[in-house]
Amino acid sequence: MNKLLKKMMVALLSLGLVQAVWADAVPDFQETLQAAKQGYAAAQYNLGLMYNQGQGVRQDYTQAVQWYRKAAEQGDAKAQYNLGVMYAKGRGVRQDDAEAVRWYWQAAAQGLVQAQYNLGGMYADGRGVRQDYAQAVQWYRKAAEQGFAQAQFNLGVMYYNGQGARQNHKIAKEWFGKACDNGYQQGCDNYRKLNQTGY
Repeated sequence: MNKLLKKMMVALLSLGLVQAVWADAVPDFQETLQAAKQGYAAAQYNLGLMYNQGQGVRQDYTQAVQWYRKAAEQGDAKAQYNLGVMYAKGRGVRQDDAEAVRWYWQAAAQGLVQAQYNLGGMYADGRGVRQDYAQAVQWYRKAAEQGFAQAQFNLGVMYYNGQGARQNHKIAKEWFGKACDNGYQQGCDNYRKLNQTGY
């Protein structure tokens, strides 16, 4: 009997028909789904994560976007950030840098460090917005001041190259040092190089 059941499950899996069985077998999914349908932003965000990562349900980027959007429209910063990522990568939606910037900006304005960092990168690269190094520096600084190592490193690069801020190797070295203290190896390398040159 067990062998027959296993063969049936394998057949259902191969046909992609077992999503409902998985969902029923994971109580967290059902509870989250019910709360999300009642309009709770945190549950909608969590449901988006579950679909995005395939936790308790088959991975489905389109469903992830739908639930992230519901939470994002209620002001959930993590959902706004993740929706931005979906647009930036074209997962579950048509790739759209301008839309990614819009959602990153909303999350960044609420202080979400990853959104601030990503927004800085969009301005630095001119993706979805006109390239603006001063804006890149502003958003990198916000993330850097929260201890985000890669933002600290990028801010150091901006000061080193004089992009968006007056060139200042001493300030660049300080930011590289902070990135190094937070375990970012390139920050350590750049800090050592500037140290050797007397800054």
